[in-house]
Amino acid sequence: MTGAPDLPFAVGVDSGGSGLRVALAPVAAGHPAITAACAEPVRTGARGIDAGHLLEQLLPAVRRLLDRAGPGAAVTAAAVGAAGMATLGEELRARLPGALADTLGVRRVALAADAVTAYAGALGQRPGAVVAGGTGMIALGTDLTSWRRADGWGHLLGDSGGGAWIGRAGLDAAMRAHDGRRGGSPVLLARLEAVFGPVTGLPGLLYPRTDRPALLASFAPEVGACALQDEVAANILREAAAHIAEAAAAVCPRPAGSRTDRCEVALTGGLFRMGEPLLGPLREELAQQVPQARVVPAEGDPLHGALEIARALAGPGLRLPAHPSLLFVPGVT
Repeated sequence: MTGAPDLPFAVGVDSGGSGLRVALAPVAAGHPAITAACAEPVRTGARGIDAGHLLEQLLPAVRRLLDRAGPGAAVTAAAVGAAGMATLGEELRARLPGALADTLGVRRVALAADAVTAYAGALGQRPGAVVAGGTGMIALGTDLTSWRRADGWGHLLGDSGGGAWIGRAGLDAAMRAHDGRRGGSPVLLARLEAVFGPVTGLPGLLYPRTDRPALLASFAPEVGACALQDEVAANILREAAAHIAEAAAAVCPRPAGSRTDRCEVALTGGLFRMGEPLLGPLREELAQQVPQARVVPAEGDPLHGALEIARALAGPGLRLPAHPSLLFVPGVT
């Protein structure tokens, strides 16, 4: 990218459980991005997401990328997407716009929930719905006037059909087989013991941990691998698919017209790398519950989505609807 410092640049940021990623690219479409990664996840404390800790990682990363871009390169717009932004982002919304203006001269800023950057990465700025599945599960849709959200409430209150949900259901079936209760799966019991060791040691391994959802979700691929030979595992994935389709149905835009009006639905996130054991039942459930859905491949990931939001702020304008907690744009929201 060196040699094009006269172009205005945009910054996209993706902050999640695995760390912080930053992308810098010219505002004009068609120019590639350069990226940097910070392995340490941004801390969350009593005041929510720690704005100071995020800035400690973000600002040096942006400066390194600007150095790579060439002398005189400057950032025109920035978009920061963060897991937990909707419920834990008050400090970020209060501090980041001013800090980015003071340190980098950035005047156009958007702060987005990670579901919004996942949406922008998958579908860009057109209407539709995105289901983001990983450890958890959330669906988000828009008609470009307002947002509709379904689930994403965490493993205790929801995330139905997500990785932790599937993993917990698989472990429950394994424990039932161990006890001799109905609904048990000897196949899943064997996988539990291969992965975690003796059944009786699992509570001591699981309950003291602060990352219980991730541990539960780590068993979801085992459920997927067993589904072709084990009816209990296959039923778990069919039920997960029903939950995911329900969430998609709840957020699909409802344009004026008949039920045959099409709604683009993109699936994004590591959950769907499970492949046909989950995707097969999910296609059936979407056809039944959301007959107007047209499943399309995601164009990019949340980092790509954050960068596209920043480019829209600096260029043709943001079409995705601003929202106080989902997509905060100072001066607009």
